[in-house]
Amino acid sequence: MSDTALTTPQGAPLFHLADEHEHEEGGSTALGFWIYLMSDCLIFAILFATFGVLGGSYAAGPSPKDLFDLPLVALNTSMLLLSSITYGFAMLAMQRGRSGQVQAWLAVTGLFGLAFLSIELYEFAHMIHEGATPQRSAFLSSFFTLVGTHGLHVTFGLIWLVTLMVQVKKRGLIAANQRRLSCLSMFWHFLDVIWIGVFTFVYLMGMLR
Repeated sequence: MSDTALTTPQGAPLFHLADEHEHEEGGSTALGFWIYLMSDCLIFAILFATFGVLGGSYAAGPSPKDLFDLPLVALNTSMLLLSSITYGFAMLAMQRGRSGQVQAWLAVTGLFGLAFLSIELYEFAHMIHEGATPQRSAFLSSFFTLVGTHGLHVTFGLIWLVTLMVQVKKRGLIAANQRRLSCLSMFWHFLDVIWIGVFTFVYLMGMLR
């Protein structure tokens, strides 16, 4: 935008529009992604609130004590926690400019993520086999919705992770890829925090009811 001025009929300037300052490439990416994460927080807050209201409505069906296998859930939780640690190692390797190490740590992170999803799908399949389907009670409907939504987020995160591995292999640790890796890091750790809430609020407190 060039320097311009609006004037009155007498020629007196009303105001002056200065040149717009330069914006750093990708400077708004982090802000935009934080806004997205906040919207995701609202979604999970609604799902947690729904489970809090409906989680005790068993409709004479199975309760958490009848369904949950805490050792299996604890193993699943450890898979996701370990994936956050390995992603942290990938970020450290990125800061040192070692793309090979970044790729290796991302691959390990992906394997832990796949293990998490596999255990979760096994849990769902076992519950459905026992007749504990989402239609059975309000408790099960809210459970499958909350835990399933988190699982979908992990699935999308894994797809994003594989896409970034391809990008890093093709173009290296350019600035754009580093921004994308940083955004995925925020997303992945966000999913970790949400799962800790699920583990505590849904599984542990469910077993205490």
